[in-house]
Amino acid sequence: MNSDSLRDLLEGVRSGQIDVDSATDQLARLPFIETAQARIDTHRALRQGIPEVVYGADKTVEQIVDAARALRQADQDVLATRVDAEKAEGVRERLPEIEYDAVSRLLWIGADEVPLRGKGTILVVSAGSADLPVAAEAVGVARRFGNKVELLQDVGVAGLHRLLASLELLRSARVLIVVAGMEGALPSVVGGLVDKPVIAVPTSVGYGVALGGVTALLGMLTSCASNVTAVNIDNGFGAAHVATLINRL
Repeated sequence: MNSDSLRDLLEGVRSGQIDVDSATDQLARLPFIETAQARIDTHRALRQGIPEVVYGADKTVEQIVDAARALRQADQDVLATRVDAEKAEGVRERLPEIEYDAVSRLLWIGADEVPLRGKGTILVVSAGSADLPVAAEAVGVARRFGNKVELLQDVGVAGLHRLLASLELLRSARVLIVVAGMEGALPSVVGGLVDKPVIAVPTSVGYGVALGGVTALLGMLTSCASNVTAVNIDNGFGAAHVATLINRL
């Protein structure tokens, strides 16, 4: 249930196309559906503009399937993050209609094309190939949230000319998500080139003192580019969520 579907429901009751009992039955499903191990929030899109997303990393196949079925029961699309290939195959055995992308580890049940709600383009910039899984998560989530999204990859600061060759693309985006590990310098460089919000995503890529992404995170938090803000380590999902809200303003 989101604001558009609620408005359609109320308009249907007012026009007489939907009877009161049917409307009451639909509203009775709010604000959550209880499964054996969870309470699935079917009211979130109405409150926050974006529906509940299933975090799959620490869930069993059965838990993901139960959550997916509850969301479908509420006529909502299903997006699950951090689902590995083995777990995705287990879900597919029970829900053959799923789409799965092994790079982003995203699982999806819903329309192939989501209507665009964003006002511009979200550009996801990936420093290196090792950062691609996190960047791909950001790309996939942003697309499923109704944004036009482009990906610019392998443009880390070790070869700055690769980034500068795409300056026009960088400046045309409405919101930028910049994904980098190692020392995490790329968001500061991008932030100094554009007049748009830059959401920095540190990744857990790098040798010893990269500390699993902590070094990149600290560098991004202390960026000298004032239009840069940071999310948690490897959190492509969170970056896409925030970028979506900005892109709708």
